[in-house]
Amino acid sequence: MKKYYITTPIYYANAAPHIGHAYTTVAADVLARFKRGRGVPTFLLTGTDEHGQKIEEAAKAAGKHAIDFCDLTSGKFRELFKHLDVTNDDFIRTTEKRHEDRAQELFARLLKSGDIYKGRYEGLYDVVNEAYVKASDAVVAKDGKTLLSPDSGKPLQTLAEDTYFFKLSAYGPRLLKHYQDNPGFLAPPHRAQEILRFVEGGLEDISVSRAKVKWGVPVPGDADHTIYVWFDALINYWSAAAGRDDLWPADVHIVGKEIFRFHSVIWPAMLMAAGLPLPKKVFAHGWWTVDGRKMSKSLGNFVDPYEITHEFGVDAFRYFLLREMPFGNDGDFSKASLTKRYNAELANDLGNLVSRVTEMVDKFIVGKLPAKPALEGDFHTAVVAKRSAEIAEKMEALDFHGALDVIWEVIRGLNSRVNEKAPWKLAKTDMKACELVLFDLVWSLRIVSGWLEPFMPRKSAEMQMQLGVRRVPDALTAEDVLSGVSEHPGEIHKGPILFPRKIG
Repeated sequence: MKKYYITTPIYYANAAPHIGHAYTTVAADVLARFKRGRGVPTFLLTGTDEHGQKIEEAAKAAGKHAIDFCDLTSGKFRELFKHLDVTNDDFIRTTEKRHEDRAQELFARLLKSGDIYKGRYEGLYDVVNEAYVKASDAVVAKDGKTLLSPDSGKPLQTLAEDTYFFKLSAYGPRLLKHYQDNPGFLAPPHRAQEILRFVEGGLEDISVSRAKVKWGVPVPGDADHTIYVWFDALINYWSAAAGRDDLWPADVHIVGKEIFRFHSVIWPAMLMAAGLPLPKKVFAHGWWTVDGRKMSKSLGNFVDPYEITHEFGVDAFRYFLLREMPFGNDGDFSKASLTKRYNAELANDLGNLVSRVTEMVDKFIVGKLPAKPALEGDFHTAVVAKRSAEIAEKMEALDFHGALDVIWEVIRGLNSRVNEKAPWKLAKTDMKACELVLFDLVWSLRIVSGWLEPFMPRKSAEMQMQLGVRRVPDALTAEDVLSGVSEHPGEIHKGPILFPRKIG
């Protein structure tokens, strides 16, 4: 059976991971957890990109051999993703033999078909991004002479060398037809126009090898050349599927907007040339700024996920990443905005609600719940349960922000219902009515905890333990909760505060 195959980019292993890497990977994990929770066999891939000139230079600066440097840096990505509770099924490194073999296999296929040919490049080169730059794209510096990279802003070098080219120019019409026939391929829609305009403007053949970079996959049959790091890196998604009939093609590549063009133009053209199925969707998310400024080494404002999770917890960090801005848009990270959202939504709206409900059940009916009445009349759980389809639709579209909007609408509604029904008053006048109101609130919160599982797996499990769903620290999804709606009323266990308020 074909698995739902989700990929993140493979992250360049020349430096330690930061919030940008965490963002993409947590988003992919949330989607994977959601899919698995609905019974969909799912496979999540992440990894590290470990070839190229910048790796050579970083390793040299650190006084290490390139592979030893990559071992160290790649390990930091693994450690971070484990720390963030990412449930990846595989972690691929481009220095692994399984990948190098597949990269050479695909390169050889395109050599044989004539889609890759040897030629000579003479022009501008961006050392920072390890990419050739067209003269028409170069930016003229303030001195009126120096040409700068449009991407890195650094001075461009003039380069002349033999190289292998990929016939990207031949695939423009096929790409445009694919976009037209598969409108969901380019996502989100507001980023699709950029790609369409680029392809409609005409494509040029691109260099796919380097003669002066030794740290890379050798070009098959030509030991003087290594495969260009970007061409090599894109193949990782296919490499991880080697020998598996249940994976390829990928269902969704989740990438940052800065590499959208590589994944939505070059990569599908490579697959077309090789006669391989194309991924079903490429989704480009936005960038994070920090306190209104772009992240950069010179500003020293890269956000360390470990520092944030040490103070706010892993689940609050995961929640904030997907709550602060619609997935696909740009957003700004600040500790002030995280603190505000943590206190208002997690501590007040959700944490306080769970505490109030469990405390009332504990106080008024000694933690016991009555048998479940019919889901009708004023029983609010039936209304809550109907929102599952709406949330699922948004999750399928990778609208994580929209899904959380709906969940928080329900949570705020439950807070209002507590005040409206006032179980503490009913406990004095009508205990049966009090029990039914509390049962209603508990079951509604159990469903909410299931919705929250992909975003906050640890806190979801804690909620469910307090709400009598189960006594082991393993969260159930909303579907699990709903499927057992007629079973075991359970026993409530008042627990510690889910989200202690933060000061500052």
